Amino acid sequence: MAGGRLDPRLRLMQDADMKGKVVLIRTDHNVVKKGGIKDYFRIDVTFGTLYGIVERGGRPIVMTHVGRPRDKKTGKIACNEETSVIPIVEYLREVLSINIHVPEFPIDPDYGILHIDESIREAIEELKAGKINMIYLPNTRWFRGEESKGKEREEFAKELASLADIYVYDAFGSWRPHASTYDVAKLLPSYAGLLVQKELQNLHRLFEPDRPFLAVVAGAKYDTKLGPLKVLHDKVDHLILGGVLYNSYLAAKYDIDIAGVDAEQKELARSLIELDEKEEKIIEPQYLVESDVLETREEGRFRTVSLEELKKKGKCGYIVDVAPESLDAEKIRQVMASAKTIFVNAVMGLLPEFPEGSRALYELIDSMEQAKKSFAGGDTLQALKELAPGAYLHGFYSSDTYFFTGGGSVLTAIEMGDPYKMKPIQALIREG
Repeated sequence: MAGGRLDPRLRLMQDADMKGKVVLIRTDHNVVKKGGIKDYFRIDVTFGTLYGIVERGGRPIVMTHVGRPRDKKTGKIACNEETSVIPIVEYLREVLSINIHVPEFPIDPDYGILHIDESIREAIEELKAGKINMIYLPNTRWFRGEESKGKEREEFAKELASLADIYVYDAFGSWRPHASTYDVAKLLPSYAGLLVQKELQNLHRLFEPDRPFLAVVAGAKYDTKLGPLKVLHDKVDHLILGGVLYNSYLAAKYDIDIAGVDAEQKELARSLIELDEKEEKIIEPQYLVESDVLETREEGRFRTVSLEELKKKGKCGYIVDVAPESLDAEKIRQVMASAKTIFVNAVMGLLPEFPEGSRALYELIDSMEQAKKSFAGGDTLQALKELAPGAYLHGFYSSDTYFFTGGGSVLTAIEMGDPYKMKPIQALIREG
């Protein structure tokens, strides 16, 4: 990790003989929401890998997951336009001017696509012959075996492996070990794509940060971020929270009854509070936006309140944003101005109704020219681009700023203490 160097055991796609071979590429093109795409960043950053494979004579079969079509409780899979890869394919056709084939497989009404059937073989022959330029598989999560266990998953991994000669993992944002990110990598000669290499190289910014090190983290779920937060708390000099994370923290620390924060969330937050008692690394924004209703912005039904007011009242409605005036506070300004490394995985408020806190945060961080900055996660990058386009462009072209495609991946790598312990990355390591 020192100086951004890659582990020499990592198998790189540059070293693979791809001439005339079919290459199965797992990307993280998970950018479709409600059947459309707002931000193409996570597609665009994979072009280097796609070009590189074709330049080396490879014939690409691309796959990604989109959304969460599988019901966790029932296991049923809904295959519809909202989680289709078609908007991605249409964008690639337009930008790259290539012929892309999307195979269609029978869909079970309850459990999605049960198998990759033999109908794809003709398309693969056409791909090899150059009659088509790319095959793009349906949403990997439409396949029953993708997130299953046991025989179904094993069969799906074998079916994927049967399509190609080589596997390239270029989906750093898809770190969970599923059939398409992990299992198939053990069945084919497997390599790291150019984007994954770049993400791994840039993690040294967070593993070996210039200090003081400030992190800003916000999210909707405490249970999935608590582990990484505890490890991050140990690494940083200062930590600012937002979103449900901050709401749960305030509810637990000051015994405030906040609408939408349940007993379980408060209990989870207490462990972070105890961790911070001695070191006091967590900086608390002092002004918040309280709303009587959730997910709508109704005039007269939301207001800015101070943390002191909330402590006195002991209860409040929904906290839907961190108010911009919080970021004008002397303490936060001092912490920002002294930071040499700033990591951001945060949308501070409920979007699109309450964008003010996030916009103020991004613009403030952009003005901190002394710091090296890292932004992580699809939601964070989309909000940055939409709410503070000037800051987005400045960061995009600055060597002192890096945009990680996967927020959860970065936090997981931090929690594990080593990105090479992540299962999809492990599968790309040379043995011995």
